[in-house]
Amino acid sequence: MFPDIVRQEGVLCMHFIHESNRVYVNDDRDELIAEVTFPNLMGEAVVIDHTYVSPGLRGGGVASQLMEHAYDEIKGQGKKTYASCPYAVHWFERNKDKRDILLS
Repeated sequence: MFPDIVRQEGVLCMHFIHESNRVYVNDDRDELIAEVTFPNLMGEAVVIDHTYVSPGLRGGGVASQLMEHAYDEIKGQGKKTYASCPYAVHWFERNKDKRDILLS
């Protein structure tokens, strides 16, 4: 049901698909099982406005992995971000070293 998912040191690892304003994972039926979205705002800014993890995958570190991928994508595009999604706000609070892209 869940593609390419393995556990490494207790963390779920899977294939993340990157788009310019979204990172996501689909299952083997091509249905969405995890996603973070960050639409463009004015200029070189985006807003992380949504994270989703399928109930069967919650608690396995998938949301944190989504945020790591979103961070890499946003930084790689040379953009900065606001965080309106409650999980994203919490993630940036825990990951102070990733705040270099965070706008307040």
